[in-house]
Amino acid sequence: MTPHPLQCAPMGDTQQTAVIVGGGPAGLTAALELIRHTNVRPIVIEAGDAVGGISRTIDCGGYRIDLGGHRFFSKSDWVMNWWQEILPLDRESRPADEPISVGYRNRHRTVPAAAASGAGTRGDLVMLVRHRLSRIYFRRKFFDYPVKLNLRTIANLGAWRFAKAAASYAWATFFPRHPERSLEDFLINRFGVELYRTFFKSYTEKVWGVSCDRISAEWGAQRIKGLSLVAAVRHALSRAAPRSTLPSRRTRTSLVEHFLYPKLGPGQLWEEVARQVRAGGGEIRLSQRIERMRLAGNRVARVDVRDVMTGALGSMPADYVISSMAVQDLVACLDPVPPAEVRRVASELPYRDFITVGLLVTRMKSRSWTGTGSDAAFPPDNWIYIQEPDVRAGRLQIFNNWSPAMVADPALIALGVEYFCNRDDELWSLSDAKLEALAIRELQQIDLIDGNNVVKAAVVRVPRAYPAYFGAYAEFGVIRAHVDTIENLFLVGRNGMHRYNNQDHSMLTAKAAIDNIASGRTDKQNIWDINVDDEYHEEREPASA
Repeated sequence: MTPHPLQCAPMGDTQQTAVIVGGGPAGLTAALELIRHTNVRPIVIEAGDAVGGISRTIDCGGYRIDLGGHRFFSKSDWVMNWWQEILPLDRESRPADEPISVGYRNRHRTVPAAAASGAGTRGDLVMLVRHRLSRIYFRRKFFDYPVKLNLRTIANLGAWRFAKAAASYAWATFFPRHPERSLEDFLINRFGVELYRTFFKSYTEKVWGVSCDRISAEWGAQRIKGLSLVAAVRHALSRAAPRSTLPSRRTRTSLVEHFLYPKLGPGQLWEEVARQVRAGGGEIRLSQRIERMRLAGNRVARVDVRDVMTGALGSMPADYVISSMAVQDLVACLDPVPPAEVRRVASELPYRDFITVGLLVTRMKSRSWTGTGSDAAFPPDNWIYIQEPDVRAGRLQIFNNWSPAMVADPALIALGVEYFCNRDDELWSLSDAKLEALAIRELQQIDLIDGNNVVKAAVVRVPRAYPAYFGAYAEFGVIRAHVDTIENLFLVGRNGMHRYNNQDHSMLTAKAAIDNIASGRTDKQNIWDINVDDEYHEEREPASA
């Protein structure tokens, strides 16, 4: 696949500039799309010392950490092809005689793996095709995710618990909760109360810090729309037919079995995008933070930028502003200040913060990795949902299974133990040493490792990783009504829109913003529409050619 040539816009006093707030997937997509399709020069302002946002990769010396685990899969042709233009498929990641789908645009045409990529000379700058497996760990046993009605599930649950699950599922089928006001309603209607309590309640409440009956059902529609026990069973039956390509457009997000993954982690792709942005005449300023957006009428005229390292304050004009910064911070930096009600709602928007404790271990405890037929030294999962209520850990990443290149020594196992909290929690304020000790102790407690086998540990904290769907979120329309009146301000991405977007949805919002700039469109409805009725979550046939 031939990348777009980078188009360097003419330099001069009349060239327009777009200030892009945030160097994550949304911001960097916007920057590269501006270079490719407009004469507007992007200037990316990133408060951190690296690009990628939550999709960056942390090098811990001997192993790499992916913050949250990022599967590169999308129902969008545009996104799938965009990724492969940046990092082409690696022919070595699949057997040479096995065909690989090279893009949904040509989904009925496959090519041999040996011909699918010319990336051999690009070394590590490639996408791997990976098998996806994630399971639930409950009662010290592994359960399929999505939940499946099979003999292994029945054996793990026990006859009595399974009978209760079947009865509660039947009840939910015939007597569903209406209306669906909360995430609890949403999940019980699809799985029954017993399976909800067994497989969803503990993990979800670890992530959000509140009970599921306080979380909006919109979160379920956003993240797991269409997933149900019936859908999982139907999908399991469909797997009887052999498949050797990437998933079709009809596959639900939670059921995807293969995905793309940069060889050195997701940050590798965004670092390459940043390089192309700079090569195309754009600018990326790290360790700088937007402190104020100065409005003239219904447009942003200038932005004030603070250097995080030196404290120096500067100002620059802006023809356009594309913001992926937290909505709470955006509202706080507008000048003149928004109405009191807008400021109140913004200040009360809820977020959840995220901690990963990376552990490098020589081995995991010897046990059967149930249902995989694997005799490997560690589970074959990409991640494991820890549903055990007696530990605070929420999820376990196994980075070797994302890409072998994530671990320098193939004899070692790189784990990421994930915790969810608020910045005023006791957990967030623990020292790195205490967090490392907590992670080791909890993995020992649930019988997955022996602490004596830990070689190295590291802690990474991510503030505002997850915009939350409760509390003041119900009043978000107050904020949107105000910011949408600012003609040259475009909100994109996860934190920029206070939506729990996937990576590809963040990119699509950025693309829509650039399309608006290129066409002179000032209303933002098309940006907000992404991931509301988007076919990403829908089971529908693609339009015929």
